[in-house]
Amino acid sequence: MAATMKPGWSKPSTILFASEIPANEKAFAFALAQAMEFHADLILFHAYDTLVVAASEQSGIRYYDYAAAARTEKRQLEPLARRVREAGIRCEVVVRPGLAADQVLAFARDRAIDRIVMGTHSPGPIGKLLVGSVAEAVLRNANVPVFIIGPDVVDGSYRNYATRSVLAALSLHESSAVIAAFAAEVAAQHNARLILQHVIRPQERAEVLAGRSIDQIEGDMLATIPSKLTGRITAQAIVVPGDPTEELIYQARAQQADLIVLGAQGASAFAAVTRQGVVYRVLAHAQCPVITLSPVVLAACGSKAGAADNSSEPYMAGVF
Repeated sequence: MAATMKPGWSKPSTILFASEIPANEKAFAFALAQAMEFHADLILFHAYDTLVVAASEQSGIRYYDYAAAARTEKRQLEPLARRVREAGIRCEVVVRPGLAADQVLAFARDRAIDRIVMGTHSPGPIGKLLVGSVAEAVLRNANVPVFIIGPDVVDGSYRNYATRSVLAALSLHESSAVIAAFAAEVAAQHNARLILQHVIRPQERAEVLAGRSIDQIEGDMLATIPSKLTGRITAQAIVVPGDPTEELIYQARAQQADLIVLGAQGASAFAAVTRQGVVYRVLAHAQCPVITLSPVVLAACGSKAGAADNSSEPYMAGVF
């Protein structure tokens, strides 16, 4: 399957930073670094569900002042906007009332956004278990790639946020061709090394290796890289048995990966609640940022495996 994807997904011209208040400083720094690298516009976006209550001077009746609420939220993002503009990047501050996930997804559908950047919960025993309901809903339903900064991500300022190594987690499903092609595009944009990894679960070992060797599977994985990119990037394939999350995290550290690419087709509502899905466990422990491709993105690229639209799946309202 030849994956068809928008050029802006790997080389964004407009980036949306979905911000809490106060902002996740680490996630903001990565968003600003990307905007500077690609000379992209940066939109600082915040959705709020609290309203400023005011009282009429004449009647004394209390009422909800929507305009005052918007001004208050916007004012808190202005220090970030100044930093963006001082870096020579065009910046827009947008605040919307409503549930954060709904507003982020709606804005991304209405505007020409190429990438969403957002953070998750703070580190700690509880934070590691909770990715954050807003991030969960966005990574499952966004129509563009979502760049997520988890609680264990190492500050990239010491290396100027350079991306020198990209690790892509592949399955043996059709959608992996899209994930591999996207990861290859990203690696080419950064002149980075690409590692394609597939982990064979113990219970699937006999079925996966029936009639095929590991070398053959690795060759098939490398064949998913678009031919136009094979001469531009250095790529290797790794197939190992074990637990997908543990092996992916281990390989990311061993290969000193600066970015992980995952398909979010397995990020179901049930997995979000239990936090047992591979995507959520990787986000909780990865030391580098993770880009997720939602079922919507996979379907847009021609993958039938990712065609299901999860937009109606429930999620718990809360923080990122």
